[in-house]
Amino acid sequence: MGDLEAVKNAVRMEGITKHFGSVIANRDIHLELHEGEILSLLGENGSGKTTLMNMLSGIYYPDEGQIYIHDKPVTIRSPKDAFENGIGMIHQHFKLVDVFTATENIILGLKEEGMLNLKRAAKRIKEISDRYGFEIDPNQKVYNMSVSQKQTVEIIKVLYRGADILILDEPTAVLTPQETDKLFKVMRNMQKDGKSLIIITHKLHEVLEVSDRVAILRKGEYIGDVLTRDANQQSLTDMMVGRAVSLNIDRPRSQEIHPRLIVEHLTVKDIEGVKRLDDINFTANSGEILGIAGIAGSGQRELLESIAGMQTVEPGSKITYIDPETDLEQNLVGMDPLKIIRSGVLLSFVPEDRFGMGLVGSMSIADNVMLRSYRRGKHNPFLDRKFPKALANKIVNDLEVVTPNVDQIPLRRLSGGNVQKVLVGREIEQNPTVLMTAYAVRGLDINTSYTIYNLLTEQKMKGVAVIYVGEDLDVLLELCDRILVLCGGKVSGIVDGRSVTKEQVGLLMTKVGGGE
Repeated sequence: MGDLEAVKNAVRMEGITKHFGSVIANRDIHLELHEGEILSLLGENGSGKTTLMNMLSGIYYPDEGQIYIHDKPVTIRSPKDAFENGIGMIHQHFKLVDVFTATENIILGLKEEGMLNLKRAAKRIKEISDRYGFEIDPNQKVYNMSVSQKQTVEIIKVLYRGADILILDEPTAVLTPQETDKLFKVMRNMQKDGKSLIIITHKLHEVLEVSDRVAILRKGEYIGDVLTRDANQQSLTDMMVGRAVSLNIDRPRSQEIHPRLIVEHLTVKDIEGVKRLDDINFTANSGEILGIAGIAGSGQRELLESIAGMQTVEPGSKITYIDPETDLEQNLVGMDPLKIIRSGVLLSFVPEDRFGMGLVGSMSIADNVMLRSYRRGKHNPFLDRKFPKALANKIVNDLEVVTPNVDQIPLRRLSGGNVQKVLVGREIEQNPTVLMTAYAVRGLDINTSYTIYNLLTEQKMKGVAVIYVGEDLDVLLELCDRILVLCGGKVSGIVDGRSVTKEQVGLLMTKVGGGE
């Protein structure tokens, strides 16, 4: 007990409760963050993690309870109050001005003397970067930055303002494994410097790698905490869900494997004429999950969008769809998404950008389901709302979407993970013959992720050709029958998912032809 008594708290939250109408997001939460500690905040989608941290960072104000910073009671009614108490939050969706440089974004809104002295600010930014191991060009415009560079700007922005308590919400959701390693190194450097950090993440291997302690929420309530060294993926999952959960992916072999989509010489250029895809050739078969592996930006998005009719392809490219009923071949090149649907091609696409391309945030779950189902021609969207509502309720029940109702609450009011469940569930319920998913489990808790994996396997066994773009190599090797590896817009190999090793796929991801 002597060690525990010596622990000092950077943050103590006592009896924190938050309602949104009739929904209780957090109920009587008691949470501690120790000084110089990395604490992982874990819970299923909709368990109240981000809401709780939004109260600590001043975006929401608790209905009940008290927050203590370094054992002093404080009132945090705005992000300004949070900064004055040394708290900075790095959100999942960045809040940067694209046309400004890194330096301009970092000092934006500050009223310190000489704030327009960009040289002095850039010097201080370099000092912060050197201290913690960031790589940043203070003069680079945000619109020229990668996702990890934008995240770096956001972290430096809160450090520049003097934060010693940092909250990172899903910081690795869009990072490559290499970028994640760099971020964790920076986090450990900040910890050595006396900073206290809270990381919200669903990736349990990351929780175990980077944190000292794990605090777990379930359905808006605090369940307890455990030292990371005493935990494993299975024990954390069981605590999150409240029951024993199977973390196994079944990979049965289908007896009915037939070509469904044949891609030949697919080449795509961006608006500047740079090849994003270069002479891609492969076949997607019914009764099979074809995995797509590659470091971020290798052409995964362009590949799926080309098949879905959302990208202009170069002359000579050919995408042939083979009808499962008639075996008739149809070239999809030159057809827009609507024409593809009206031609009878049942092709579902779960895009990378949930709200940008997949869903309408201001509409309810039922209305978003209706957007996808009314073109099937069996239901009038204005007269018959029973079908989309019934389908929405089925998705909510099957995937355990946390929502008060399906036809009133705007989708943007749900947590990111619950939004993703709606998107994946809606596409699967279309009974497609080709199902393409880009990062289907991004932002989902581990329990729901395994539900999705098994749903995709069910589709495969029904004769669907599933194309799965994923970031987790372990999952790709466990889930997929074959894996196509992209490197710099080219196919560097197509391998058997059952026999290939993680190292072989990693080599193919970084070197064209590395496995040949």
